[in-house]
Amino acid sequence: MQPSGTQIEVADVAARTAAVIASYTHLEGPLLPILHAVQEEFGFVPTESLPVIAEALNISNAEAHGVVSFYHDYRRAPAGRHVLKLCQAEACQSMGSDRIAAMVKTTFGIGFHETSPDGSVTLEPVYCLGLCACAPAAMLDREVIGRLDAEAVDEIVAEVRR
Repeated sequence: MQPSGTQIEVADVAARTAAVIASYTHLEGPLLPILHAVQEEFGFVPTESLPVIAEALNISNAEAHGVVSFYHDYRRAPAGRHVLKLCQAEACQSMGSDRIAAMVKTTFGIGFHETSPDGSVTLEPVYCLGLCACAPAAMLDREVIGRLDAEAVDEIVAEVRR
């Protein structure tokens, strides 16, 4: 089932997925790199890609689906214009990441793994960004941000709403 608002033809998904797969068949155990590349291609992993991947790798559709559903990094729907990842690991929790997450969730009216109604931001939890000494931490579109506080959250909100 295709996420609402997304209009991609099944044949187009299959062809583009096959092209991605061709770049990774030389690897041993290429499933995860292929899934990352498919997500890079489409912005998410379309359900229609999974049978193409499964057939190419000689695995079941259930195995391919299981990997996508197990790992939080794979999206099943397009992300917003910005992706905000909030660290939820122990060091960040001890420094108030729950409070920061609550502020962000309230501000955008979304929870983890959701996209704001205006499409400006997708909120995702992560479990360590390697900034434990600068906790709580986040990543906005691949840029890490440490020592989050209310002021930093306000700056992030202003950035994603531009």
